[in-house]
Amino acid sequence: MYPSVFFTIIIVLFLFSGIRIIFEYKRALKFRFGKYVEILEPGFRWIIPIIETIQIVDIRVITFNIDSQEVMTADNVPCSIDGVVFFKIDDPEKAVLEVEEYKFAITQLSQAALRDVCGKVELDTILSKREEMGKNIKGIVEQETKEWGIVIIDVKIKDIQLPENMRRMMANQAEAERSRRARIILALAEEQAAGKLLEAGKLIDQSPSAIKLRLYQTLANIAAEKNSTIIFPFPEEALPRNTK
Repeated sequence: MYPSVFFTIIIVLFLFSGIRIIFEYKRALKFRFGKYVEILEPGFRWIIPIIETIQIVDIRVITFNIDSQEVMTADNVPCSIDGVVFFKIDDPEKAVLEVEEYKFAITQLSQAALRDVCGKVELDTILSKREEMGKNIKGIVEQETKEWGIVIIDVKIKDIQLPENMRRMMANQAEAERSRRARIILALAEEQAAGKLLEAGKLIDQSPSAIKLRLYQTLANIAAEKNSTIIFPFPEEALPRNTK
């Protein structure tokens, strides 16, 4: 009796040890004696213990950072540039069987592509066209990864570190540009004010009584100061009169 119970327990443990639960966002590659057999879909699955093994692959969008790379731009400016890559496993079979470590391989490709793309353009282009630089890096990387069943969704340049002297030069340039714009705005304001004064002068010439109104307005403003004394160098009758 005891041997049969022991044998039953062994069978039950054997069956339980082959149970696998595969989540919806993953796929499992099944190998039998080390040879690829098939892809297991999500759900409750069973494999033959010892004889069969599985390797899990995540098919969600995966993100990883491109470590900061030292780049010499086309205009001989040294800078450090880093970024981020978004990719997805489209064919789990190729991703596992065609390349040893697809994450490491994509990392190396992305770093090399970043140095290559940014090293061929000037610093101003990198600073003003980050989106375009990211697309160029993506194009280089996906040429290789498409053979591995991997889709590169996007590549973004995150940060650009410049030498201290270059940052000071750019800050001075930005300050000079703001000063130039301020002077232009002030000159336009002076021009508009001069035009309005010219129009006012023409109106006063056409109506001499306007001179008196302006004079009275000025006197009212002066009278606001209690310690002010007003002296007329000429009588009011000397002002032009409207003869019409």
